[in-house]
Amino acid sequence: MILQSWRTRVGTALFLRVAGPDGLESRERIHGTPGPRWFAPDAAIRRVHGDASMFVGGLRALLLQSLHPAAMAGVAGHSGYRGDPWGRLARTSTFLAVTAFGTADDAQAAVDRVRAVHARVRGRTPDGVPYRADDPELLRWVHVAEVDSFLRAHQQFGRRPLDAAGADAYLRDAAVVGRALGADDLPETVPDLAAALEGFRPALAAGEQARDTARFLLDEPPVPSAMRAGYALLSGAAVATLPAWAVEELGLRRVGRVRRAAATAGGHVVTRGIRFVLGPDDARRVSRDRDAPAPSRT
Repeated sequence: MILQSWRTRVGTALFLRVAGPDGLESRERIHGTPGPRWFAPDAAIRRVHGDASMFVGGLRALLLQSLHPAAMAGVAGHSGYRGDPWGRLARTSTFLAVTAFGTADDAQAAVDRVRAVHARVRGRTPDGVPYRADDPELLRWVHVAEVDSFLRAHQQFGRRPLDAAGADAYLRDAAVVGRALGADDLPETVPDLAAALEGFRPALAAGEQARDTARFLLDEPPVPSAMRAGYALLSGAAVATLPAWAVEELGLRRVGRVRRAAATAGGHVVTRGIRFVLGPDDARRVSRDRDAPAPSRT
């Protein structure tokens, strides 16, 4: 009884920290509203985006995305990630949940809101290169960095890693959301994802903004003292799963074999702990009960 009470209290606090103060109401709407969804109950995107490994994947995605100067300039100039990091996290996590689990109408509304924001975001990089957030190629980079991070984290730390066909299915599912946001030529197989990431290499470089972001996320995290130990395990796992060239670009300490093994073990510990405190996946069961057949999307 005491353990269950502690688990509920800690799990709720963690969920609200990530999902925001309206997280419980949003969760009920996302999973409890009847109607057709973009994805079927057994879709690969639901398996990945509903797993605790997303905590590692999300942090890795931020680090990897920062290596594109235009993407980093947009985040630094318009996202408010330093002034309101938890608000940005709540908005991102809610978007991922709505598009994977919510009704088709709510998923489209979430996409429309993001596209409206992107349409207003314009600027220049520190080197004077103009950018716009709705540029399809920039959106493609953000998508590639995200799905590479989410998939890699899931395959290493997920409760039920995907087989080869499942990994490709995840990329096809994620591409539905990416295209809805305005990106194109998105990878739908693991080899295509590797090729897309490699194709971006000439455009990637860690400027001072990217390295400042890495310091903020890894050395000065805006987390309460009670969460620092768990966050250190998450960040260590995120860095250990980055490509060696990305670690070097960001000026981070090289991840050798011993450090990688320790970081991997820590990643398993923290993701299992997150699963324990968040409890059984009741939301997925509710969603199955209330889903209508998913409409066809290409």
